[in-house]
Amino acid sequence: QVQLVESGGGLVQAGGSLRLSCVASGRTFSSCTMGWFRQAPGKEREFVAAITSSGEITHSAHSVKGRFTVSRVNAKNTVYLQMNSLKPEDTAVYHCAADVGLSIVIFPEYYDYWGQGTQVTVSS
Repeated sequence: QVQLVESGGGLVQAGGSLRLSCVASGRTFSSCTMGWFRQAPGKEREFVAAITSSGEITHSAHSVKGRFTVSRVNAKNTVYLQMNSLKPEDTAVYHCAADVGLSIVIFPEYYDYWGQGTQVTVSS
């Protein structure tokens, strides 16, 4: 069992930066692939980025590539999403998720545990 709590969201102007954190409780964090997803009002949940359990492999969606970076510190049971050059279209609730599998997957149904999410609002 893994419990996930996100933080770091807020209101920022276009071009600004935020760093989201997701702290996990439970003993299996270091063996989980971790993902970030976002959901804007009226839209489907969208894959943002993911990182393997060791942190060696990451993958980001095309829409955020070059702007967002996913990382993790297993000793702190924490995964991060550094978001730079934010755009109004990045506005959404951001969720972290844990997948007990070994590979990166971009489909939310493959993830086993989810956090409640943190709101990110980017003003123009």
